[in-house]
Parts: sequence; C-alpha cells; structure tokens
Amino acid sequence: MFTLILPLSLLAACTDVTNPDEVNAEEVITTVALTFTPVSGGAAVEAAWADPENDGSPVIDDIVLSDTDDYTLAVSFLNEIEDPAEDITEEVNAESDQHQVFLTGSAVQGPATGENASAVIAQAYDDADANGFPIGLSSSVMTLGVGSGTMTITLRHLPPENDTPVKTGTLADDVAAGGIESLPGETDASVDFGLEVQ
Repeated sequence: MFTLILPLSLLAACTDVTNPDEVNAEEVITTVALTFTPVSGGAAVEAAWADPENDGSPVIDDIVLSDTDDYTLAVSFLNEIEDPAEDITEEVNAESDQHQVFLTGSAVQGPATGENASAVIAQAYDDADANGFPIGLSSSVMTLGVGSGTMTITLRHLPPENDTPVKTGTLADDVAAGGIESLPGETDASVDFGLEVQ
C-alpha cells in the first residue's frame, strides 16, 4: 500500500496522513512516468508528472504523439524522495490482484471511458494479473486522428474486503458507467496530462 501526497488531483490512500509518524517515505509516489513506444519503431515518447521534492509543485510534461503511428504504453510509478529513486511499479506488479490502472479523460476512448467522440487515442489493456483481470501497467494505444485533450492516469488500490477479493474483470466498465469513485478500494494516484496527436 502507498500514499501519493500531491495537490488536488492526487489523493492520499493507503496510509493515515493525519499522523505523520505513520507515513512511510518508501510508500510515497512522487512521479508517474509514461513511455509510448512506436509500433513501427523509432524513438519513444516519454512524459512524466513529477513532484520529486513532494512540495506540491509538480512538473507536468505534455504528450505529443504522431497520427501516423500507434504505440505501446508503459506506466511507471516512482518515489523520487528516496535516493536512488524507488520503483513503486514493482510493488504494484507484485500485488497486481489488488491494483488496476485506468485511463480516462477527453483524449481517451477505451475500457474505462466507453465511446468518446472527442477522443484522439484508443487504449486497450495489454497485461493481466493471475486471475486474468487487467492491470494497466502496459497498454496498446491507437491514434484516432489529429486533436488534443486530457488523459488522466489513475492507480486504484483494491484490497480484499472481509477476506473477499474485490478486483474483477469489469472494473473499467464500472468506471465508464459511474466514475472512479464507484469502485471499491482507494485511489493511490490520479494525475492529468495534456495529450496531442499531430
């Protein structure tokens, strides 16, 4: 479990942030990093939402993709307060039956958005946990045309309730129908990127 301590768009999740003694610096997410690798080859497009000092002043890269290519997307979560930076992605992957990444926003059409007339990319999950349910650390991204919008990356923690698993294969559908807060569990990270296809 981890806590993302960032302004407004990021929510504290798995740690009691009202008691600083209970906040474990190793469980802080300061950076959400994205790597879009062109299917046809060539240089990857990298972007990050980064607040490495954890002071509420993030640097946010814009994402610019080419309409002539499709991409594979890798999502990573880091704690850059640590030196060297701690890769929280490893913990998410190890507990993949309790985590899922969702892509939403005006720029995105995919499992967590449904049909979206303003979308400039279409996303599909490329990875799955031991139960066959999506994780979202790896996705396929198809460009749909020239334009721009917002892409939101949300990491949701889905621990069992009363020893009963709550992660299912239809959570993205639930987000499309009712939003992230319709899900069980808590949000570990939620960040917005500007995304343009040109």
